Amino acid sequence: MSRSVFVTGAYGLLGSWLVRALAARGDRVVVLRRDRAPHSALLSTGVEDAVDVVHGDLNDDGLLARALGEYEVDTVFHLAAQTIVGTANRSPLGTFEANIRGTWTLLEACRLHGAQRVLVAASDKAYGASAELPYREEMPLDPRYPYDVSKAATDLIARSYWHTFGLPVAVTRFANLYGGGDLNRSRLIPEAIGAALAGRAPVIRSDGSPERDFLYVEDAVEAYLLLADAVDVGGDGVRGQAFNAGGGRPYAVRDVVARICALAGTGIEPDVRGSGTPDGEIDRQYVDASKLRALTGWAPRVDLDEGLRRTLDWYRAHPQALA
Repeated sequence: MSRSVFVTGAYGLLGSWLVRALAARGDRVVVLRRDRAPHSALLSTGVEDAVDVVHGDLNDDGLLARALGEYEVDTVFHLAAQTIVGTANRSPLGTFEANIRGTWTLLEACRLHGAQRVLVAASDKAYGASAELPYREEMPLDPRYPYDVSKAATDLIARSYWHTFGLPVAVTRFANLYGGGDLNRSRLIPEAIGAALAGRAPVIRSDGSPERDFLYVEDAVEAYLLLADAVDVGGDGVRGQAFNAGGGRPYAVRDVVARICALAGTGIEPDVRGSGTPDGEIDRQYVDASKLRALTGWAPRVDLDEGLRRTLDWYRAHPQALA
């Protein structure tokens, strides 16, 4: 049976791929658009033509209540956020407004409307730095920097809405997502791909040693869809719970950029300019996804090399996204 689905953050990397998957399976999809992003994959691939668009901001008075009611929404994916660590360090107030206030505004609208299933994107960054890895869901959240703190607050607020009000919500703590359509050039993979395809040496602003867990966007979409279905039947084992997903192992930044250079076939090498880990960044991260796997059978299908190859192909086909 098709659903009426509301997606925030639909013009970002994950949102554009998720909306395409929802529309392809026959769901009615409603998206929130604050700013026009002409190079978003939602626009460049024509997917926006297949959805309903609500114009405005998460924190606009009455907007979410109207959208949820008017479109008879039963399912909500809350992906909207200010996601850039450097921006959060420079502008914490704007990050807290978007990520924390935006979350409680949406959840309150969902509670009053009676949404049947709600998925909220937190982040593996909410765990903070830890000597014990991989991150497991039972580990405490110990963030230190503005972005990480905003995602921990998002996580805690969302889960409180199940335990206090019975709103059927689950939270995701996913690793670093990548894939075609990421327009944030300050992120490692789109910036390295843009440089490699232009014949420039990608710049690494650390010493290349920080390690990250990378999850290809289509694997992330599959995890979201499986988890949304599980909210219906999982009871306390799903509702009010958080779930990790990642690629299964960490990779050093220099290794990832070197792979991009090799796959681009341009014969260039990374330009390592930094030392240590940049301020406000966590040195080493990866997650254990066994809780999600046990619940849904999910596991990543696309390894890093194949995911980078697909991502390079997407940007070759959409060069305007790197302009």
